[in-house]
Amino acid sequence: MVKEDIVEESEDPELSVEVGNGTIPMNQKTQEVTVLDCKGTDGNAQTEETALLHNCARQLQEPLTESKSPRKLRQIFACPPQGLLAQTVTNVATVILVWAVVWSITGSECLPGGNIFGILFLFFFAVIGGKIFGLIRIPTLPPLPPLLGMLLAGFLIRNIPFISDIVQINPKWSAALRNIALSVILVRAGLGLDPKALKKLKAVCLRLSFGPCLTETCAAAVLAHFLMRLPWQWGFILGFVLGAVSPAVVVPSMLILQAGGYGVEKGVPTLLMAAGSIDDILAITGFNTCLGMAFSSGSTLYNVLRGVLEVAVGIVAGGLLGVFIQYFPSNDQASLVWKRAYFVLGLSMFAVFGSLYFGFPGSGGLCTLVLAFIAGMGWSSEKVAVEEIVAVAWDIFQPFLFGLIGAEISVFSLRPETVGLCVATLGIALVVRIIATFLMVSFAGFNFKEKIFVSLAWIPKATVQAAIGSLALDTARGQQDEQLEKYGMDVLTVAFLAILITAPIGALVIGLAGPRLLQKAEISSGEEEEGVGGGGEAEIPGPA
Repeated sequence: MVKEDIVEESEDPELSVEVGNGTIPMNQKTQEVTVLDCKGTDGNAQTEETALLHNCARQLQEPLTESKSPRKLRQIFACPPQGLLAQTVTNVATVILVWAVVWSITGSECLPGGNIFGILFLFFFAVIGGKIFGLIRIPTLPPLPPLLGMLLAGFLIRNIPFISDIVQINPKWSAALRNIALSVILVRAGLGLDPKALKKLKAVCLRLSFGPCLTETCAAAVLAHFLMRLPWQWGFILGFVLGAVSPAVVVPSMLILQAGGYGVEKGVPTLLMAAGSIDDILAITGFNTCLGMAFSSGSTLYNVLRGVLEVAVGIVAGGLLGVFIQYFPSNDQASLVWKRAYFVLGLSMFAVFGSLYFGFPGSGGLCTLVLAFIAGMGWSSEKVAVEEIVAVAWDIFQPFLFGLIGAEISVFSLRPETVGLCVATLGIALVVRIIATFLMVSFAGFNFKEKIFVSLAWIPKATVQAAIGSLALDTARGQQDEQLEKYGMDVLTVAFLAILITAPIGALVIGLAGPRLLQKAEISSGEEEEGVGGGGEAEIPGPA
């Protein structure tokens, strides 16, 4: 019966294949195979036609399977190239083109030994170093921060003999690029503050922001004064450099834990991310104040009053500039987002560089924070688009920042006793910070394991240390005082070691301790069945 029906439906005898005494049209062979296969699975005996059709289908599929490997080879060695090979060629050509254009304009400055050649060389190798560290993946652990690769790239460039001879960067250019990166960081910090969230902050968040930072700052200042023989002003400069936690390490790690449901019932990831922003702002403000006092001449009372004056000038100037860019450019202008990003970045850079020029180094950073925060309040939800543009600017200047910080450290200029004292100061200050953090969250409703996790999560240091760690050295070089330059180099060495030691350890500790110390959000059986039946993942409760 099957054969007769097929023969009746066949219209083109030339497109038929003889099977037994009948014919089967090729355009219906796939449907027949499906029908006959279904019969075979039902347990019915297969006919001769079924066996022949299966054999024919296998013969058609075998060439397709065998052709997968040659297809991959053809794709790799395709002409013109495609895939990874084409991407590699494009990236290499981009680098060469950038160098060629700059060389055609600047001439010898873009040749080995020139200033621009050194900057481009360091930038591209810092990017490569960051990419390599970003590719390192350890199961169940957050990825290593790319900034470590950038830092080590600059360190290797400075300390490999042949490369260090051809990579020469003017200290003024280096300081300028680091200050630009600092202004971008401050803009991101100011825009990232949510005024509504700040109003709802509990006392534990404020304690977690101020307590550990100030405690570690004071401990580091005392240790730096008695162990490293730094003056008290420089001791507190070093303390505020160490007092900041790194958002570049903490925030991605917290987002991974939050996505997995760890600690979200009590809002641990949200608490750490919110408190981290305030912690950084406090450390930067204190650093700028102490920096202004350290480089001012006069009595102690004069220095204190000058520090208060710099803070007031920074707040007032930032408030006025923030109100200005709330309304200019106006909402009816074209390319509004780009203009706002241009104004907030431009004014921030002017505030940082202008404060150095007018002799108020402590005012620029605070002015940038205030103007970005007030501008973000006026833009409301529209500031998200501006933050995306600022994030692109940070992606550009981040390799400069960490690469140049690494390039400032020379192995030959480091003395073993100096490194030992720096590590001792860093280690003891970290222990004090962990204890202070544990005490600050003791009466916040967390259990013992959660307190331990919060204390350990407050270890990583990277971004702020790189941004302000070299600022004291740059200011000292401007004074042309060898003793002040030595103090600045000690501060920078501690900042470098803090990044190199605490950033990877902090990321690993958070990744290992989070799933073991934090409670995972429980999902009811009904919600779990609904999530599985719907083909999606079960919804994780939001943070408390």
